[in-house]
Amino acid sequence: MFIALLFVPLMRRLKKRGVPKVFYVSISVGLMVLFGVAAFVMLRLSSEEILSTQDAFLEKAGNKIENSEFIQTYVLPPSVNRESQGFSLDSETTMQIAQPVLKFVSNLLPQLLMTLFFVILWLSESINFESVMNSTFIKMKHTSVKTFRRIEKDIITFIVVKFLISFGTGVFTGLFCYLFDVSFPIFWGIFAFAINFVQMVGSFITVILCSLFAFVELDQSGSLLFFVLTLTGTQVLFGSILEPIYMGKSFSLNVITVLIMLMFWGFIWGIPGMILSIPITVFLKILFEQFNRTKVIAQLMG
Repeated sequence: MFIALLFVPLMRRLKKRGVPKVFYVSISVGLMVLFGVAAFVMLRLSSEEILSTQDAFLEKAGNKIENSEFIQTYVLPPSVNRESQGFSLDSETTMQIAQPVLKFVSNLLPQLLMTLFFVILWLSESINFESVMNSTFIKMKHTSVKTFRRIEKDIITFIVVKFLISFGTGVFTGLFCYLFDVSFPIFWGIFAFAINFVQMVGSFITVILCSLFAFVELDQSGSLLFFVLTLTGTQVLFGSILEPIYMGKSFSLNVITVLIMLMFWGFIWGIPGMILSIPITVFLKILFEQFNRTKVIAQLMG
């Protein structure tokens, strides 16, 4: 639904100009496929980067671990062989790490195909949400159309702003990793871009994981501290300053509401639920504002 809403304004304009439905649906699907190809290219570049520099990173990590009794005692799991000339992971540990990744990859393609299928259904107007709202929730046509347009506008604003903010976060994270000579800058840029869609939690995860990774590579404590401060400043700039400014007052949700909905939808749908928690909450808040009995709930959410 949220993916399809991005293409609704374009489709509405083409429909007014008399463009057949099959053409504007094909254009929307083509844009989605193009975005998917771009994402695949970036992932391939990231994987090639990791494969080309992993030996140098493992050597640095081995030296760091050998020289740190704290890491050997409290950080490393028991399955890691602590040897005088380095460290290695046994096959059992490697399989434990690889199994979740393989499971995710095997489930990804069917999920993408099913998502594309339902997006096409939505774009071809097999599911007309305006009609559903008019016949169920809001039984006044003018009000239902007005409510749908507001939902559409707010969710599109959220998705576009969140995409641009996440893109900027990813670019600067990758750039700082490159400038500080931290391995895999393309990977960290893509990771920061993707995880930033998880509201509030994503920025903390990026800073913590990048800092732990940089601890292995950066020898001077001053460089490590400056790197952490730079990453934190990037997250604050994009997430706490620019994002609220460009979101405007459309998403006047208090912190308690955001945290509760983040945990609730994350419990139900996992990571996708955490990503969609804010659009779903905005959607519900707008609906609650349309009825006298539920206006108080909308006010509490704000």
